[in-house]
Amino acid sequence: MKRIKYACLEQTIHFMLKDDIPHDEAVAMTRREVESYKAHMEHSRVKYRIVSETAQEDGSIMIKIKKQYNSYACGDYLD
Repeated sequence: MKRIKYACLEQTIHFMLKDDIPHDEAVAMTRREVESYKAHMEHSRVKYRIVSETAQEDGSIMIKIKKQYNSYACGDYLD
């Protein structure tokens, strides 16, 4: 018999700009989307750690994140 003791996801998420709106507005919208994503994880009590958050040349944002998978313990993955 086997059991999962720890589970953690490592993701790279690219928050891209919308094409059909002005550039400055698209950049602001993307920043709000990133903040909304973080707030949603906080609200859902998902344990996470942002490894890096990088603004791209075009204004989009790329984040590398480690986060809890479902409700499994994360062990030392988030350290």
